Amino acid sequence: FMVQQPQEQLLATAGQTITLSCTTSGVGPIGPVEWLKGRGNENKTIYAQTSSSPRVTRVVNGSNTDFSIHIRDVQPEDAGIYYCVKYRRSVGQSAPLQIFQSGKGTVVSVHAKPTTPVVFGPEQRAGTGESATFTCETGGFFPRSISVRWLKNQAPISAQQPQISAGQSNSSYSLSSRVTLTLQQEDVRSQLACEVQHPTLPAPLRGTYRLREALRVSPSVRLLPEPSSVDVNQTLNLSCRAEGFYPRKVAVSWLENGREVKVENTARAAETPQGLFELSSLLEVQATEEKNGSVFACRVLHDGQEPVSRTLTLWIAVPAK
Repeated sequence: FMVQQPQEQLLATAGQTITLSCTTSGVGPIGPVEWLKGRGNENKTIYAQTSSSPRVTRVVNGSNTDFSIHIRDVQPEDAGIYYCVKYRRSVGQSAPLQIFQSGKGTVVSVHAKPTTPVVFGPEQRAGTGESATFTCETGGFFPRSISVRWLKNQAPISAQQPQISAGQSNSSYSLSSRVTLTLQQEDVRSQLACEVQHPTLPAPLRGTYRLREALRVSPSVRLLPEPSSVDVNQTLNLSCRAEGFYPRKVAVSWLENGREVKVENTARAAETPQGLFELSSLLEVQATEEKNGSVFACRVLHDGQEPVSRTLTLWIAVPAK
């Protein structure tokens, strides 16, 4: 009696149907022929006459000599060594089946494409001139061989050595790559890209990230006009300008002698051609004698940072009686 398992190795691509060949010759003992994945305590029954996965079918149903099987929609976790095994059953006994003879085993490898890369930015925004680290992740690929490159506005940039790690069964791998950049104001219009190339891919896969999602540009603040003094009962229009900031969310508040008198929300912030934002807030002041020497302040709160304030002291020119 012989169990003939001719395939030593079988290479498949994820999603394909594979055929594992096994035939027997001669007369053997009473007992079934089954397919196992792995040896010893780690083995798993892939096909048995009484039970098998819905993905596993016989090539020739009912044959007593051809025990070849199809496995459809193979995935990286299907990689491993498959054995065609003849069992012996002791007649009239309840003892478990015993292995009578086994094929040499077929090593199945499943090539799988990596997932589309995803680029993650830092948890908190970085200001201009500050550094920020970005991470590119992809996974589910086999074999291990893979390359990654980073681009900023289509120009290649250097990155740290990527980390490649194996899954529990070593049937697929994942990649993590990092790059650190010093952000500038112009990066509000910049794009970061991570490209991976793998033997299963006809062209690189790319993940992108807009750097403005990680950037904070603080506003410059001006308070106008800056008069030395105004006539009594004159109406004075104070203007507070917050310019060149990102992101859009900003709050402007006016204070008179430390007491809040007006709050401006973000609704009026306008985008500039450079992709930044600006906001003007007006405060109308009646220059009465009681306001002589009053201190007016414009306070700008942006992206949770310390507020930026500008102040002026109002002097009232009272004509001599």
